[in-house]
Amino acid sequence: MFSFANFVDLPLIWGGLIATAIFVYVFLDGFDLGIGILMPFAPSEKDKTRMFNSIAPFWDANETWLVLGGGGLFAAFPLAYSIVLPALYIPVIVMLLGLIFRGVAFEFRFKSDGKHRQFWTYAFHFGSLCAAMMQGIILGGYVQGIAVDDRSFSGGTFDWLTPFALMTGLGLTSGYILLGSTWLIWKTEGELQIWARKCASYIGLFVVIFMGIVSLWVPHFNNNIKERWFGPAFWALLPMPVLTAFMFYIYYRILESRHDWAPFAIGMVIFLLGFLGLGASLWPYVVPFEITLADAASAPESLSLLLAGAVIMLPVVLGYTAWCHYIFRGKTSHEAMY
Repeated sequence: MFSFANFVDLPLIWGGLIATAIFVYVFLDGFDLGIGILMPFAPSEKDKTRMFNSIAPFWDANETWLVLGGGGLFAAFPLAYSIVLPALYIPVIVMLLGLIFRGVAFEFRFKSDGKHRQFWTYAFHFGSLCAAMMQGIILGGYVQGIAVDDRSFSGGTFDWLTPFALMTGLGLTSGYILLGSTWLIWKTEGELQIWARKCASYIGLFVVIFMGIVSLWVPHFNNNIKERWFGPAFWALLPMPVLTAFMFYIYYRILESRHDWAPFAIGMVIFLLGFLGLGASLWPYVVPFEITLADAASAPESLSLLLAGAVIMLPVVLGYTAWCHYIFRGKTSHEAMY
């Protein structure tokens, strides 16, 4: 009897799909979270409205990828889901509350004025800041490892609350501000664009520092990671940090040369290289240092059925996203349009 699972590595495919969904979410929702964090500091009220208008057609669709990442983990790797979620319940819940709060603030700001508009502007800011910090803390809590005993989470409620997790929270928040400021360079002009260039220049230094700290800290969590990066594979992995440093050099050169879309594109490449670096460190674990992709995977029949649905729906979501960005291309104004 023909079985699709006999010809492909389904856990590997699903691991790749979930990793891709998470990266696309971080990249796409990252720029509108970054804009939310920057919002109260914009030069004028018109500029704040222009910032809202620049993300209005995209922000809610961007969160589709978060659903795909979390839902895919639940369906394709239920064992990993049952371990990771209890370990990170508190930051996950706080993140979701932040996303809900910013969603409400986004809608209400467009229908308010005066002091009420100011309130919803700050609500959007704090909701975005909360979600960004919690996502970084979730990343740190995941990367540093999760206590597992007999295929179940065996740690404490606040195991995630460590200096490393707090540092990754600040680091990811800085990265989102970088994406948000470069998005504004691309989508706006005049005083707001000049201000966004300054923000992009300042925050880039913080992103460099945080990426450097993470790169030096992560190998100390597990001997396998240390051996991978500083052992025989050193020369094979060396191009990754070298290319990252080169991308930061290009990033600052492009900021000086007054390109509009290029800083955002370089920011995407920097995020991708950081994501690949973490992937190279944690491979092949889906629960770091405890459970591999193959150990946590659902039955092959389940993975095959799920893959059939993903093959149909993913091109639809990607097509819609691309079409939306095409339709709303160009510069954004401060006029009411939402």
